[in-house]
Amino acid sequence: MDALSLLLNRRSLPKLIAPAPEGEALEAIFQAGLRAPDHAGLTPWRFIVSQGEEGLGKLSQILVEAAKADGADDAAIEKASKAPFRAPMVITVVAKITEHDKVPVIEQHLSAGCATQAMQMAAVAQGFAGFWRTGKWAYHPVVREALGVEGDDLIVGFLYMGTAGCRDAKAPVRDVSQFVEYL
Repeated sequence: MDALSLLLNRRSLPKLIAPAPEGEALEAIFQAGLRAPDHAGLTPWRFIVSQGEEGLGKLSQILVEAAKADGADDAAIEKASKAPFRAPMVITVVAKITEHDKVPVIEQHLSAGCATQAMQMAAVAQGFAGFWRTGKWAYHPVVREALGVEGDDLIVGFLYMGTAGCRDAKAPVRDVSQFVEYL
């Protein structure tokens, strides 16, 4: 798949199954993320991999604790417990912030977002699939603490990775003129 086709046809697939990327494929995914725009070479990223029963189970337990801290009912706790198991691997992408007089915090957050997009595209380019989620768990204090996210650091997303477990729908074609202005 050429790079432009990859970008123009990007879709998130809601159902992912094993296998997840591993070995050289996973290394290429991380290397793609590490090529994100990085003003002043701050490398404002940290990737936390949860995979297999053990890793996904640990992430599940963190989400359950967060749900319980919110006083969630049994159904919401059950839903939180199942969330990580929607794919064989979840990569939590954290914007790791460094104070810098020329690189504002928002730029470092955006850089981590670019890393997430690059990682998702690198997975697709190698025949895998992924979807990017945030939701309330990304900002929850229990989740942040459990994953060592402090201060201005931010979970920019949970990148679910695996193999397509459903057919890909055609990407919508949008009218560019609705989004672009020229000065």
